[in-house]
Amino acid sequence: MTLTRRSTLKAGALVGAGTILGPVMKGRAEGRATPLHLRVGLIPILAAAPIYVAEREGWLKEADLALSVTTFESGPHAIQALASGTLDVYVAGVAPLIVARARGLDLKIVAATAVEENVFVAGPRLARLAEPGLPTAEVFRRFRTAGGAPARLATQPLGSVPNTTLQHWLWEVVKADPKDVAIVSMGIDATQQAILAGAVEGGTLREPAVAIVTGRNPEIRLMALGGAMFPNQPGTVVAFTQAFLAREPEAAQALVTGIVRAVDLIGRDPERAAPIVEGALGRGLVDRATILRALASPATRFAADPRSIVEATGAMQRYQVKIGALDRDVPLDGLFEPRLYERAVASR
Repeated sequence: MTLTRRSTLKAGALVGAGTILGPVMKGRAEGRATPLHLRVGLIPILAAAPIYVAEREGWLKEADLALSVTTFESGPHAIQALASGTLDVYVAGVAPLIVARARGLDLKIVAATAVEENVFVAGPRLARLAEPGLPTAEVFRRFRTAGGAPARLATQPLGSVPNTTLQHWLWEVVKADPKDVAIVSMGIDATQQAILAGAVEGGTLREPAVAIVTGRNPEIRLMALGGAMFPNQPGTVVAFTQAFLAREPEAAQALVTGIVRAVDLIGRDPERAAPIVEGALGRGLVDRATILRALASPATRFAADPRSIVEATGAMQRYQVKIGALDRDVPLDGLFEPRLYERAVASR
């Protein structure tokens, strides 16, 4: 699909290097004969729900926007598509954006959708060893001692938020012995299936996968919440390239405004949001009750303010350098563009 170049904002809307100025988008974009199709790349997890809610509530249509959504198994895969020019909007983890920025891709984080969303789930064999009060490192040690092999823990590729979060938890929080665990890289769906099938002993999951696996097998246990794994863990964000922001500032503002409204709606009225989330993420395989459990889960923390994750993003970048996902620290100045969020809040 080819995106036609649209007119820029009228008087008062100026787009410069790293700056976006102009009025808040209100209603339909003047002079647009057909909707602007935004090519969105996202990971199909609960944190992506705000963009679906904004679409289904009609807020994006009011601004003459239409979405074309492509799903990805991990943030690094979505980044590749964004870098190649086949996506306009990135809705996935913050960590791959740091890696891409270090490699010269000019990206702007304009909103968050969720924080502390990656949690650790233990399969039955591992969960049975997790006695109350027993240090988690000892749980892993006992597993290896009993079976003669390390616990296999599934997560997404190096450079992703789930991978970074898991490693931080294992080595910095739990202080696990590397001999006691083996990290296995796989996609999101594969991780969920591997935990259900007992092919791994645990792994990082996000909602609604947590509600799905614990609902299907009560012996599967939520072992660590996101904040315990990485404090104020920055999760899913919304990002554009600087080129897209320069080309389509009105569309960018309208999308962020819709997401801010959607995060508010999900928090106030999850019953209203549940059918939308079920239709978008359930794919006919996840029922309404599971979606509602996911929305009420302690693993679910929707948040739209990009300013709230700046400090934690810097901490995550430093840890990525430590584990070899990044070669060096890159200044985060200019990565976050909070003014679209601020305008969206001010317009409500």
